[in-house]
Amino acid sequence: MHDFTPISAAIGGVMIGAAAAAFWLGNGRIAGISGILAGALRPERGDLAWRFAFLAGLIAAPLLWRTVMPLPAIIITASPGALIVAGLLVGFGTRLGGGCTSGHGVCGVARLSPRSIAAIAVTIATALVTVFLMRHVLGAAR
Repeated sequence: MHDFTPISAAIGGVMIGAAAAAFWLGNGRIAGISGILAGALRPERGDLAWRFAFLAGLIAAPLLWRTVMPLPAIIITASPGALIVAGLLVGFGTRLGGGCTSGHGVCGVARLSPRSIAAIAVTIATALVTVFLMRHVLGAAR
């Protein structure tokens, strides 16, 4: 558990939960990124401005944070091919599961949605199997 920071992680979790709750209470919508992005790609009348504002905030937040503190270094050890395959698998899983972890894990589980609880259980089980296979069966580096 290198660089484990429970206090900042807890603060971040509370902030994400509060933002998701405020978004739901104020807008009546779930703060699931994949659903918001999908709706922006095929917009309905009067439904585009808030979606672009939300997505712009996702981009603007780290840029604004960078003016206060340095962003952590991003170190990618996977090959470009592995990243492409991983991205496609995540996109497929998001589509198959009817949403992403932000929608199901943060918003759906908090509302005790059976669909979201099942989706997160499958996500965690898949992650456990994947890590086991990659580290212990295929011998991939940590």
